[in-house]
Amino acid sequence: MLEIIIGIGLLLAVFILIGYFFAIYNSLVRLKNQIEKAWSNIDTMLQQRHDEIIKLFETVKGAMKHERETLTLVTQARNAYASAKTIGQKAKADNMMESALKSLFAVVESYPTLKANENTMQLQQRISEIENMLADRREFYNDSVYTFNTRIEQIPYVIIANMMKYTKKELFKAEEEAKKDVKIKF
Repeated sequence: MLEIIIGIGLLLAVFILIGYFFAIYNSLVRLKNQIEKAWSNIDTMLQQRHDEIIKLFETVKGAMKHERETLTLVTQARNAYASAKTIGQKAKADNMMESALKSLFAVVESYPTLKANENTMQLQQRISEIENMLADRREFYNDSVYTFNTRIEQIPYVIIANMMKYTKKELFKAEEEAKKDVKIKF
């Protein structure tokens, strides 16, 4: 009888350990997928912003012929985004675009005809909305990456993370240049 109780106890302990392993495994998979989804949402917003910027760029291009520096910044940022493949490259292109947008908005403000143009104002408002949504999505992405990176270093998660070959994910960071105010010269 004692042997049966010990056997049942061992079997129960094995089932609990297997269940615990599956729970940890599933939570790591969920976090990994959450990061991928968060990045996909950022990527979607970057594409929307890119599309809206092209429209704004075409709207103001004719009136800004002598504003070559701003037009060049926007063009370079658009090209950088188009050629970006990794999260780091896209983050760098995103920072370039933010800087270019600050310059473009400042220039639009200095042109009364553009400032009064309804299409220009609608596009500026849409891009500003996208920028706010991007900020929210970047924060969610970074929260997800932080949680994932913390978990894969904690015991017992580290054991299973090593078995799954999970490594730390990269946070979405603004470059130092993107943190500075844009200087506009007329």
